[in-house]
Amino acid sequence: MAFGAGLTSSKSYLFFSTLHFLAFVMALTVCGLYGVELDRARKADKYADANWVFAVVVGGLSALSSILFCIPFILRFAFKWVWDLILFILWVAVFGVFAGIYIHEKPEGNNDIRRMKHAVWVDLVNMLLWLVIAVSAFAYWLKHRETRSRFTSRAIV
Repeated sequence: MAFGAGLTSSKSYLFFSTLHFLAFVMALTVCGLYGVELDRARKADKYADANWVFAVVVGGLSALSSILFCIPFILRFAFKWVWDLILFILWVAVFGVFAGIYIHEKPEGNNDIRRMKHAVWVDLVNMLLWLVIAVSAFAYWLKHRETRSRFTSRAIV
């Protein structure tokens, strides 16, 4: 059986679609939280901080990937889990950057700092969610990969 065959009518498709929907929602949340800072820099006619741009780009890539991965055909690619792993690593970087800046910061009534402290925890959720997606996709790939050659029907060692 080819990798992903029968995926659309299975529990695995529902499981992966649910995970990707959650990842989509969380990615849009990050884009909104950090987009506020980008919009503020634009209105002040200043350069946008690379940290916020990076967070929004990672959020955008995650949202786009989540939408694409809800299409059954896309889930059939054997090394989809590699892209999931790359997104996990990008979220580790986003979390690391903003945790280093805001985790120990005292808000003291400053709503911007409070929002950024909340954004750090959303980054953590995104990071963990993409880890679960990557590990699940890898496990699915291991279980359903082809074990015979297409050309000779010999077992692949």
